[in-house]
Amino acid sequence: WPVEACFAAVMETASLSEVELSEYCRQRGLYPEQIKQWKADCMAAMQGSKASAAELKRQRSADQKKIRALEKELRRKDKALAETAALLVMRKKLNALYGLEEEDD
Repeated sequence: WPVEACFAAVMETASLSEVELSEYCRQRGLYPEQIKQWKADCMAAMQGSKASAAELKRQRSADQKKIRALEKELRRKDKALAETAALLVMRKKLNALYGLEEEDD
């Protein structure tokens, strides 16, 4: 059965008694053990999704911390680049002021 159909069967039979469950299964060509197994699988999936949600939250927190660190480093490098550019402009103006020719580096 497709997963959606299994889940629907589990939901439909959740409130049924054993007798009603047996009748439901006979009508659909199932065994009560299949429904019980599907219910166990659904419960396990829910537990897994809670664990994965906690893992995602922890990962998101770590990612945000790394992003902040990278942004801080980027700001530092931008400042250093701006300072270097300013020094190069000043050097060029000084050379022009004193009539010195620029050297090709």
